[in-house]
Amino acid sequence: MANTNLKLLSGWFSPFVLRVKIALNIKSLEYENIEETWNPKSRLLLQSNPVQQKIPVLLHGDKPICESRIIVEYIDEVWNSGPSILPADAYDRAMARFWAAYIDDKCSAAMRNVLGEEDEEARKSYLEEVEDVLVTMEGELQKCCREERKGFFGGEEIGLVDITFGSLLRWLSAIETMNGRKLMVEAKHPGLVKWAERFGSDPNVKGLMPETEKLIEYVKVLQIRWKAAAASAK
Repeated sequence: MANTNLKLLSGWFSPFVLRVKIALNIKSLEYENIEETWNPKSRLLLQSNPVQQKIPVLLHGDKPICESRIIVEYIDEVWNSGPSILPADAYDRAMARFWAAYIDDKCSAAMRNVLGEEDEEARKSYLEEVEDVLVTMEGELQKCCREERKGFFGGEEIGLVDITFGSLLRWLSAIETMNGRKLMVEAKHPGLVKWAERFGSDPNVKGLMPETEKLIEYVKVLQIRWKAAAASAK
């Protein structure tokens, strides 16, 4: 189903933007992708998201929708084309939202801290937090596959939890490379390793995920900015 009345304010590097793009693909929706300019931020972004002034923003006609998980749920609710992203059952929907929130509260936050932390011991602690999340998600995936006999957290098709967690995979790879420490390993996370392969090769995801090397270069630029900002604040 094509819809040329959709615009996405995005950034190639953002895992949160990636979530929206995957959801749009699942629903077979056409949209205009608008890469945000940061210095300065575009007038369209400031008008569309004046409170947070950040991406992603989905423009449905003249209506802006902000926050990646909210946008994904909006897409799932408004368009019936393609597979459902959230489960039909109310309890299952609640559980999907719980795990999506857990991923952002625990994994996304710890990953941001790893990238922004200069102290080696503190960074090690954040890496351990990421590893704890991986152990938890491995257990949840094994439970899903055992009970549902499916390949994704969402069942036979990618769902909200898959999109939320899968959007972080390339950032996880960048963190592993930059810290010389493999976090997702088959010995500890056999289900997640196979799930990540299935997720990355899914037609709705393939071609959307950024290159690890490109992300690393982007992070290095960010770290220089963060250090300069911290120095100027003293």
